[in-house]
Amino acid sequence: MAKELKVEEKLKYLYELQKVDSKINEIEILKGELPMEVQDLEDSITAMEGRIDKQKGQVEDFHGQIAMYKANITEAEGLIKRYEKQLDEVKNNREYDALTKELELARLDIQLAEKRIRDTSAKLENKEETITVNEDKLTSKKEDLTLKKKELEEIIMKTEKEEEKLTKKRERSQKKISVGLYDRYERIRSQYKNGLAVAFIERDSCGGCFNSVPPQTQLEISLRQRIISCEHCGRILVDDHIETSLEKLTQQQEEQ
Repeated sequence: MAKELKVEEKLKYLYELQKVDSKINEIEILKGELPMEVQDLEDSITAMEGRIDKQKGQVEDFHGQIAMYKANITEAEGLIKRYEKQLDEVKNNREYDALTKELELARLDIQLAEKRIRDTSAKLENKEETITVNEDKLTSKKEDLTLKKKELEEIIMKTEKEEEKLTKKRERSQKKISVGLYDRYERIRSQYKNGLAVAFIERDSCGGCFNSVPPQTQLEISLRQRIISCEHCGRILVDDHIETSLEKLTQQQEEQ
């Protein structure tokens, strides 16, 4: 069974954990919004590529429709030549009227096909213009993504070793703290944007919310006999000598 830590040791490990988390937060701030921007750009590029592919498919459909209408015209023109030749060979009015009707229908088919070719060609032109605009936007987004990725990679390269070191240090401190105390620490941290759960007493005030801390409470904190929270913000309070104690603790750990 693991030996129960003294309150002073708990506070030291809590403070060490807070220092590590604050440093990790600084690195995340250095990265800024870049990871999200990179992800958003990648998602946007994927979606735009999908739209362009769909639009290119529509262009192919338009070309197919135009080819079909042209084939209809060619077929109708062939019929007209045949019907005109047959007109010279008709023997009665009934045959003449029938051929004349067929000629009329064939010419109407040509007119209809030509109109559809014009309409479809206009749609085709608009769609090709849209594709050109979207491809220009896509190129711009890809260039922007390349720059942002490079910027993020440079930051990661600079901070990678430090992050690995901090992660190991964090794991070590976390293991030293009970699950209940760690959960309390994380719960407090999650309530504040700066992630500060452990705060110094500075100028007789809480270093987190800057509200006054009574002298009697400050004395109790300096004795380190129990874990005391700020009555205003709930942060765990430590005195300014904790840093020296932590340095000694770190030195002992490195010697082990």
